[in-house]
Amino acid sequence: MKHTLFREQQLNCDIETAWKFFSSANNLSEITPKDMGFVVLTEMEDDEIFEGMLIDYYVSPLFGIKMKWQTEITHVDFQKSFIDFQKKGPYKLWNHYHEFISNEEGVLMKDTIDYELPMGFLGEIVHNLFVKKKLEYIFDYRFRILSKLF
Repeated sequence: MKHTLFREQQLNCDIETAWKFFSSANNLSEITPKDMGFVVLTEMEDDEIFEGMLIDYYVSPLFGIKMKWQTEITHVDFQKSFIDFQKKGPYKLWNHYHEFISNEEGVLMKDTIDYELPMGFLGEIVHNLFVKKKLEYIFDYRFRILSKLF
């Protein structure tokens, strides 16, 4: 079963600052809870994302189990939006749409994540018991950190 997680947050910065921060995979570990064991493996000469870019990570989403995760940037609309799509990892589907909208207060950032777990019915049980709460925890953590940063 496909699920959607939606979050939005008002950032007190200009679009250039928001784009530079969020389009850099190197900043992901700064806004991810430490207990996730999140490490970016891909070395990037610069932080410019582009369609087709592959980024490899280690992450420990549940019970400290270390997993390799690879995302591909499948869409980039400079300073407006981008999509990272899981090519390899713990989900059957992970499609994360990042959107940035300039306004009089700075930038409204929106995250829409469509995701699905493997293993059908068993995956749904795991989702209801652990995954949904873990994703909410991760994005609540991000909200707090971003409130301090911006």
